[in-house]
Amino acid sequence: MDRRQFVSSSAAALALTASAPALAQSDAPIRIIYPFSAGGGGDGVCRILADELRATMKRNILVENRTGANGLIGIKSVMTAPPDGLTILVTTGPTIYLLPMVEPTPSFDSKTSFTPVSMLGRFEFAIVTSNATGAKTFADLVAWLKANPSKATYGVPSNGTIPHFAGTVLEKLTGLKLSRVAYRGGVPLVNDLLGGHLPFAVSALTDCLAQHEAGTMRIVAVTSNKRSPFLKDVPNLTELGVSLVADSWYGMWLPKDTPAPIVNALSSAVMVAIAQPAVQEKLLKLGVLPEGTSPEGLMRQVNADIAQWKPVVEETGYKITQ
Repeated sequence: MDRRQFVSSSAAALALTASAPALAQSDAPIRIIYPFSAGGGGDGVCRILADELRATMKRNILVENRTGANGLIGIKSVMTAPPDGLTILVTTGPTIYLLPMVEPTPSFDSKTSFTPVSMLGRFEFAIVTSNATGAKTFADLVAWLKANPSKATYGVPSNGTIPHFAGTVLEKLTGLKLSRVAYRGGVPLVNDLLGGHLPFAVSALTDCLAQHEAGTMRIVAVTSNKRSPFLKDVPNLTELGVSLVADSWYGMWLPKDTPAPIVNALSSAVMVAIAQPAVQEKLLKLGVLPEGTSPEGLMRQVNADIAQWKPVVEETGYKITQ
């Protein structure tokens, strides 16, 4: 990883030392709320950071999985928590900026309901095809789909997600007429690809990387803005003349109106943690590309993603149903 994207460990450590008293006014444990189930990549990110922050901050830090309602149960528990630095939200970027776009009545405001702390890392999506199509490249896949319009179907891990809307953009840019099939997560999607029941999918790269390497399905493109470090021989869509960039990321927030000294102390501690080679190695093993930011940098990313995806979502008219 390019270490220039991080503040130096020594500089961040000095900032943390100066502001640590803001987080030392209580002996209560700090709780990191992750609004999805244990065992996935985001849960792993939380636990890696919690382990490192315990040592850096000399505090008891717990990870709680508060699931339900597309992440809203956990999100709301942080939104209504006291702004004392003891309750932290870690979740995917799209949960923050995309969920309010697809709710019939938004439960929160992406820009004002929370206090930003830091981005934590990015993860990538891929265009992956079943071996049943015989496609070896993205161009092969497009040709197959055009030649088989009755079978021109793609899978996504869930509706109302970046893969869902990336598929919508892909359809427009390629001139394809596609039908979308939404699954309950990446596992059943991958199983249908393996069984030849689905010609292709927009999926998290790490959900299908092992199968690609084994030759049981093929990743023909990635949707990130450059080639993936996990798959350097596979082009991204922009290289192929398709102007679609779609990735995702994890971020950290505190409740609204959290005092600046607390925010700065936590942000500094996170930057120290993410800069550690051992932490970076663990994140990379999860398929997460480490990337820390200032609170302002996190908000710039949120604003950029809102600008990119809001027109797409509005054009589809999609809303989640409970």
